[in-house]
Amino acid sequence: MPGIIGRKVGMTSIYSAEGKILPCTVIEAGPCVVTQVKTQDRDGYDAVQLGFGVRKEKNTPSALKGHFKKANTDPKSKLVEFKGFDNLNLGDVVTAEIFEEGEYVDVIGTSKGKGFQGVVKRHGFGGVGQSTHGQHNRLRAPGSIGAASYPAKVFKGMRMAGQMGNKRITAENLQVLKVLTDKNLIIVKGSVPGANGSTVTIQK
Repeated sequence: MPGIIGRKVGMTSIYSAEGKILPCTVIEAGPCVVTQVKTQDRDGYDAVQLGFGVRKEKNTPSALKGHFKKANTDPKSKLVEFKGFDNLNLGDVVTAEIFEEGEYVDVIGTSKGKGFQGVVKRHGFGGVGQSTHGQHNRLRAPGSIGAASYPAKVFKGMRMAGQMGNKRITAENLQVLKVLTDKNLIIVKGSVPGANGSTVTIQK
């Protein structure tokens, strides 16, 4: 599916034609430079690699320096392949103009990392207030996690404390409310994974 790389700017809200207030996210969509064109004959499939962001020359590996030099562009911090593009050549620029107001997109990003969290925050356990796990003096404890001699193990997938966040998340079917081509911004309905300023991928 065709798409573009962007950066999450932040959340805001706008009014619909019916007067309803809609929570939405502003995304800087591009500009992205075509850094590689893959073809069926040479690579076995058709795709376009886009580059986004800024990368310092001293932090760029030598192999990537030649890769960007071939595309006649500065080093980019993020490279993503997309299928579905037609008639794009090396060095072409893809902008927010590929989107139309009213269509639906998927936004892929990395969620905010929250570190090691307990079961109340991570899984929504009720704690002693709702008396869901039989605890009378430990408010946020997980309670029993398994049986005794049989099965003599803790089943996989048991909801327990652990690392929360910092995962690849896809927010599906977000409606594009506005496209500001002069500023390379799109406004999508709803929330988008990641912190403000983080890199996201938008797919049609």
